[in-house]
Amino acid sequence: MANLNISKAVVGGHLTSCPELKRTPNGVLVTSFTIAVNRPPKDDGTVIADFIDCVAWRERAEFVTKYFGKGSSICVVGTLQKRSYADNQKQRRYVTEVIADDIYFVDSKADAGAAGTQRNAASAANSQQTGAYMPQEYVNPRTPSASNYSYGADEDDDLPF
Repeated sequence: MANLNISKAVVGGHLTSCPELKRTPNGVLVTSFTIAVNRPPKDDGTVIADFIDCVAWRERAEFVTKYFGKGSSICVVGTLQKRSYADNQKQRRYVTEVIADDIYFVDSKADAGAAGTQRNAASAANSQQTGAYMPQEYVNPRTPSASNYSYGADEDDDLPF
């Protein structure tokens, strides 16, 4: 019998709110955010969205809070994690989350500009109210920039997509 253990999730959609950078009691950076993912339209054209909870830790948390805002398109690749906790009424609650391993831009720079302006205003207000840590410049080393990525063809050649 094969020993197969796979937990991989790919979620693409729009952020439902501006991610907020927090620190655990041990000082580890973390952010939780929700991605709205549209299901295929029903026969009558109605679109229903699923809301997927995600968590990013350390430099990924910094990356998300710095470069993504409410409404930003985002793609998260990660692992599924299920956990439980007791709420204020001592009721057991269960949560399934995507723990982010990789986070990708989906919007072009022009499209992301409006969300970035909104995000920066909200982040500035939050940091003044809560004293939240504001990350320094961060470039995700795992995400190649478009300028140094080769598609394996000259610009004049027809691309297969």
